[in-house]
Amino acid sequence: MIEPVDLRRLQVLRMVDRYGTVTAAAVALHLTPSAVSHQIRQLSRELGVALLEPNGRRVRLTSAAHTLVAHADALHARWEQAQADLDAHADGSAGLLRMCGFPSAVGGLLSRAARGLQTNFPRLTVYIAEVESAEGFDLLLSGEADIAVVVPTPESPPLDDAKFDQQPLLEEPLELLVPPDHPFARREAVALAEAAHEPWIVSAPGRSDSYQVTLVACAAAGFTPKIAHHACDSIAPLVACGLGVALAPRLFEIPPHSAVRVPLTGEPRPTRRLLTCVRRGSGGHPAIARGLAAVHAAADDYRLTKSAS
Repeated sequence: MIEPVDLRRLQVLRMVDRYGTVTAAAVALHLTPSAVSHQIRQLSRELGVALLEPNGRRVRLTSAAHTLVAHADALHARWEQAQADLDAHADGSAGLLRMCGFPSAVGGLLSRAARGLQTNFPRLTVYIAEVESAEGFDLLLSGEADIAVVVPTPESPPLDDAKFDQQPLLEEPLELLVPPDHPFARREAVALAEAAHEPWIVSAPGRSDSYQVTLVACAAAGFTPKIAHHACDSIAPLVACGLGVALAPRLFEIPPHSAVRVPLTGEPRPTRRLLTCVRRGSGGHPAIARGLAAVHAAADDYRLTKSAS
């Protein structure tokens, strides 16, 4: 008969599965690689099955480990649900709520949500971390965040991933940023394909969600952007100086009297999708439920403001 196992060791295995290597999982768990390997070996002895096998100079999960991870995901989802059910005996108006999101989501949505939560529930402490979507998933899985606002990319976990509960939040149109003296600046709207031969300013790969958003939108319009510069916070000033064009969602703030926003036409119209994400099973926790409601209310207010302008 299999003896009871330490759920913390199952979490270590889940992290190795998520990150792909013992070293990367150790960094996320704030442990040493040897400590992670020790936990996996202990779990392997307890269960009587091999969980890691050699793969060149590295190791990989065995088929038995992948089966165990699937069960561990289900167990953790049930445990999150159990905690939520128990916490439902409290009203969720006090404690700590940790939210994270990419820069424009923090500035346009999470800051508004936090202000509303702290006004209505002064005993609830709201902590916000500015991270890109990939790190948001990692913070959720490691328990360092409760709610993340993310942009789905080809590298994101699928919507039916057993570890996360991802729900639609906002779909906002993308707009073309051009210099004030650009011919497009005098147009009411342009098709994205018309900018195919322009020099482009995009964020560096891995630095911002907008990199994948731009490449996917341009590919849907039938071209690959000719990248002239990489930037994040400096995109609008570079565009204003005539060094290229860029794509920007509505939430992206640009300095006044700099680049010009030009609406895009065409079908499908280029957009950016935003999702809320929590650990699967945790959405019923009163504080997390209040946080999700506040984030969705902030998105609704944002939509109303933009539709009226």
